[in-house]
Amino acid sequence: MAQIIDGKLISAQIKEELKLKTNKLINDKGITPGLALLLVGDNPASKSYVGSKEKSCAELGFKSIVERLPDDVNENTVLEFINKWNSDPTIHGILVQLPLPKHINESKVIQSISPKKDVDGFHPESFGRLVIGLPGFVPCTPAGIVELIKRYKIQTKGKHVVVVGRSNIVGKPIANLMYQKNQDANSIVTICHTAAPDLRYYTKQADILIAAVGVPQIIKADDVKDGVVVIDVGINRVEDSSIEKGYRIVGDVDFDSVKEKASSITPVPGGVGLMTVAMLMQNTYKSAAGEVL
Repeated sequence: MAQIIDGKLISAQIKEELKLKTNKLINDKGITPGLALLLVGDNPASKSYVGSKEKSCAELGFKSIVERLPDDVNENTVLEFINKWNSDPTIHGILVQLPLPKHINESKVIQSISPKKDVDGFHPESFGRLVIGLPGFVPCTPAGIVELIKRYKIQTKGKHVVVVGRSNIVGKPIANLMYQKNQDANSIVTICHTAAPDLRYYTKQADILIAAVGVPQIIKADDVKDGVVVIDVGINRVEDSSIEKGYRIVGDVDFDSVKEKASSITPVPGGVGLMTVAMLMQNTYKSAAGEVL
């Protein structure tokens, strides 16, 4: 039976550490970390994510500003809020909840955020710094994966990491992080995706498998080797009439079968997802404390 990599436990530890550091920052320097959040539209998942981030700010003693705008808001209004926050010294992090409505240029919005306040780590400057190994904001989900690997003392040096998925949010940044020459990486990395004629050919080679493709339970027990470490990033809704709400949340990995072969595995829910918010808070704290740029 695999060891369960508990994102709930680790995210709670990180938040407790941040509480102490935030109190010290406020008391010693008079600086309260400030996070501005922008939500456009009524997407239920986005509303839930923003709510959890707002709640985390309150728990840690951060200042938070949340602007909720209608679906039909024009792009200029969105950019005006970002420009205002860019010049506000009490705001240390700016987050625009994605996805945005189709009439708003997502890339333009992301690039309008000051790299010094890009706590989501999506700005091209942040990504460029990550790729060449300079200090900067790391996207929150990949940062959370690295933190789980680190705190569970999973050996990465020389291990074959296979990343399934190539998104700018998870796949590309985690691949870049894992091959860098540092203590919690230094791995041999393969990145693949659903265009592969035989995805199993790659996944069965993995010592550490990171599944971030967004397809419910695409990774089965036959797709992995014995002893693999599995990091499941997927958060997928599947219909389930046996549950009152009519659906359940599953990952990209068939947890019940794969856990019998894996040495360690993250559950869904209760794994990587909880780490994303914790790392957003950590990035915001680091920005306020001047520890990043």
